[in-house]
Amino acid sequence: MILIDQHAKKIMEECKSRARDAGLSFDDETLEYIVTNQDMLELSPKLMIPTLYDYWVHDIQAIIGKEKYKVYPGNPYETVINTRPAVSFYNDNNPDWLNVMIFYHVLGHIDFFQNNVFFKHTWGDDFLGKARSDKRLIAKLRSEFGRWVDYIIEFSRSIDNLCGYYRELSAINSNQVSQFSKKMDYYFDIFLQNEKKVVHHEYLANLNEYNRYKKENPKMAESLFFSDVKAKYPEFETLFDKFIQKKSSPPKDIMEYILEHSSFINKEENRWMKSIVKIVRDTSLYFEPQRRDQIFNEGWASFWHEILFLADDRIKGHEVAFAKVHALVTSLPRVGLNPYALGMRLLQYIEQLANEGKISLEFQNLTDIEKRKKYNKKTGKGIDFLLKLREDYCDFTLVNTFLDQDFANKYKLFTVEKVLNAQRGTWQYMVKSKKAEDYKAMILDSLWHPPFIKIDEGRTHEGCLYLIHENEGKPLVTDYVPNTMLGIEYLWGGEVKLETTEMYYITDKRKKTKELRKEKVLYTMKNRKFSRTKL
Repeated sequence: MILIDQHAKKIMEECKSRARDAGLSFDDETLEYIVTNQDMLELSPKLMIPTLYDYWVHDIQAIIGKEKYKVYPGNPYETVINTRPAVSFYNDNNPDWLNVMIFYHVLGHIDFFQNNVFFKHTWGDDFLGKARSDKRLIAKLRSEFGRWVDYIIEFSRSIDNLCGYYRELSAINSNQVSQFSKKMDYYFDIFLQNEKKVVHHEYLANLNEYNRYKKENPKMAESLFFSDVKAKYPEFETLFDKFIQKKSSPPKDIMEYILEHSSFINKEENRWMKSIVKIVRDTSLYFEPQRRDQIFNEGWASFWHEILFLADDRIKGHEVAFAKVHALVTSLPRVGLNPYALGMRLLQYIEQLANEGKISLEFQNLTDIEKRKKYNKKTGKGIDFLLKLREDYCDFTLVNTFLDQDFANKYKLFTVEKVLNAQRGTWQYMVKSKKAEDYKAMILDSLWHPPFIKIDEGRTHEGCLYLIHENEGKPLVTDYVPNTMLGIEYLWGGEVKLETTEMYYITDKRKKTKELRKEKVLYTMKNRKFSRTKL
């Protein structure tokens, strides 16, 4: 693995200049490395980070990948790491024209990483340096404790699969909100309504007063407003301070709870385990946004590499080769999901809507089909709208907001069902629905959504950790429950109980119907013995 040569670096710098001119925004400093196909295969199990902690499963996955590559050789094009500076890896046999395309794709990713609000907690981190430090620590611990290090990593990773970190990441972002904003929430939502119980017109008068300050002096509005509040309500500051002190912290995820409350790993001789659990948790927190933004992130990079590449005069004569590579990456499958393809087409569709002024109440209220087809305000604001969109949206909000019937009709999207042909003894795929709502539901159902498991602190004590799985329509995969609970029991140092809901179908062959049944159960892991009880 070596840095790209000066010739390739010059190409990359020119791509940066053109990307910025088109509207993308990213740091000046980036690092690019050349790797072989074999290097790519070895990096893949480690989330493309060569300095990430070593783990025995990584070696197995690398071996499996190499064997598959012998049978089905392919050319992995690139990967990029969201760190400071951004680091990307490229195959060593890419021609210049292909590197131009790939550089644009990577710059699309970097722009998304450095501007999307869901990645805010990563903006100030040098994750590559942290991963290098973590790897050294793991190596040191492995020399002292041997295979037990891998056991703790495996236990931690299995628990990590139960953590969505939604509240944790929300708390990280909310901590950056100013104290004045918290005051505003408390003043209008609690103090005036609950403490003072002001009448409606007085509440509106306070709101109008704040809006007046906001209009006259936006930067000092809150400060000036609360000066008036202190004069009118001297007790406000004291009540606000008490509110902040009493305000409970958000419920902790399982890993954080074990780190803080497990008497076993907090023993002096077991403290080394905490370092490993924390490394796994911190790594997962860092990459959590990428799990939630695969469609938008990959679609954004594909959208920009197409626009920028086709406008680049350096690729003349390679248009056909580009079309072939581009089609392999962004072709829309009839069955299944290609995040590159769906994301790119959604963004192209949104750009067109914004350019024609169709993202407006006036257009949404139109019911005449012919008028909707002819509606075009020619605003030319498509790219500006997309640049704003990439700051605030994730996969869920993008798909849920913009995947409508017009989009489904344009790309002839549909959902399918798998049906057994009894006569031929083969499976057939049949068109189930062409409704946008059904296709949207299929996509949303495929998004990353780990189970929501909370700690019942009322029934948890030193000898028992009591967990409750909130039923969100998806049962736990029962095959993994015993081993995961075994890992939790070891790290907790005592009995573990998990309350969940099992779901299964009862088939009536005579009536040819299926009825969904739900059953509350309690899983228990005690002294490495697993049991199941109906509730």
